Amino acid sequence: MYRDPEIAEDTRARMLSWRRDIHANPETAFEEHRTANVVANALMLMGLPVHRGLAGTGVVGTLKNGEGPSIALRADLDALNMQELGTQPHASKCVGKMHACGHDGHTAMLLGAAEHLSRHKPFQGTVHFVFQPAEENEGGGRVMVEEGLFDQFPADAVYGMHNFPSLPRGKFAIRKGTMTAYLDTFEIVITGKGSHGAMPETGIDSVVVSAQLINALQTIVSRRTGATDAAVVSVTQIHGGDTWNVIPETVVLRGTVRTLDAGIQDKTQAAMQQICDGVAATHGAKVALEYRRGYPGVVNTPVETDAAIAAAASLVDIEQVHTDIPPAMGSEDFAFMLQKRPGAYIGIGAGEGPNDPNVHNPYYDFNDNILPLGAAYWVALVKQQLPVA
Repeated sequence: MYRDPEIAEDTRARMLSWRRDIHANPETAFEEHRTANVVANALMLMGLPVHRGLAGTGVVGTLKNGEGPSIALRADLDALNMQELGTQPHASKCVGKMHACGHDGHTAMLLGAAEHLSRHKPFQGTVHFVFQPAEENEGGGRVMVEEGLFDQFPADAVYGMHNFPSLPRGKFAIRKGTMTAYLDTFEIVITGKGSHGAMPETGIDSVVVSAQLINALQTIVSRRTGATDAAVVSVTQIHGGDTWNVIPETVVLRGTVRTLDAGIQDKTQAAMQQICDGVAATHGAKVALEYRRGYPGVVNTPVETDAAIAAAASLVDIEQVHTDIPPAMGSEDFAFMLQKRPGAYIGIGAGEGPNDPNVHNPYYDFNDNILPLGAAYWVALVKQQLPVA
C-alpha cells in the first residue's frame, strides 16, 4: 500500500478537471494549441513565468526559489489518431482522435505538482516544468532539444514518467540503463513489371517478390540476431494493386524495427539492405529500401535512477518499487532529452485489475486514482534533489 500523498483537496480536484477536459478535447502532434493554452493559463495562475513556442506548441513553466541546483520535469501533451470507443462522460469529442496513452494524465499530474510546489516551495533551486508536444511518432522531444530547451532552461538533470496499466496501482517500475527500445521505421518500394493476371510469365510479379521479401526479413531476428539480443522487425503495411486481373507494377511495404542496442540496430539495418538486394537480384526486380532512424533508446543514468527510486520509495513501500524490470520494446522520445542531460524515466502503476485496457486501446482511459500519487512523486523528487540548505 502507499501513504496518502500530501496533495491538497483543491489541487486534486483541479487535476481531475484538467485531465478530463484535455481528454475530451484531444489534439495530435504539433497541433496541441488548445491543450497548450490550458497548461499555460494554469501555470500563469500559479504565478509562474511561462515560455511558449518550443517545438511550436511546447510550454515550459519555471519555478525558482533561491539559488541552487536545477532540474527539469517533463510531461507529454499529444493524443493519438484513433477513434475512442469508451462511453464515459469525458470521452473524446473529436472524431478519430483520443488520448489513448495517458498524456492527459501525465500533464495533469505535472500541473498538480507545479501547483503544490509553487504554494509551499519546499526546496531551494529551480524547477522547469516541461510540457512537450508530439511524443507519438513525431519526435517533439527532439525538436524541443534542437530548438534550445536546455540552453534556455538549464537543468542538471531531467526526469520523465509514464503510466503503466499493466502494473498495479501503488507500484512503480524502473531500471538502470536501457529502459525502452530504439525505434526505426522503413519503407520498401518493390518495382517489377506489370502484367495481365492470367499471363504472369510476361511480367515480374511484385506481389510475389513482396511475399518472399516479407518472409526473408523475419530471418533477421530468428537467424541473424543472437538469442540473448533483442530485435523486432515488423512489416505493418502492404500497398499494391488496383483490380483483380492485373499484377501491379509496384508494391510498397512499410514497417518498424525495434532494438535495445545501437550495435544490433546497425546490424539489423545492414541485414535488411542485404536481403532487399538479394531478393531483387533473384527475381529481376528493383527493391529500394528507405530506412529511417527514429527515437533512440531511453537510457536511465545510474545516479538519477537511484534518485527516482528513492523518491518513489518515500511514497510506497520499497518492495512496491520494481527496480529491475525488463526493457520495453516500445519507444519514447524522452530519449532525446536524456542524450543531452542525465536523468531517469519511471513507470507508475495504473492497473486496477487484469482486464484493464492497455495504452493504445480504443477503450483505454487514464486512471484518475493515481493523479495524487503521480503529483506527489514529482514533489518528492524535487524535495530530494533540491534540498533546502
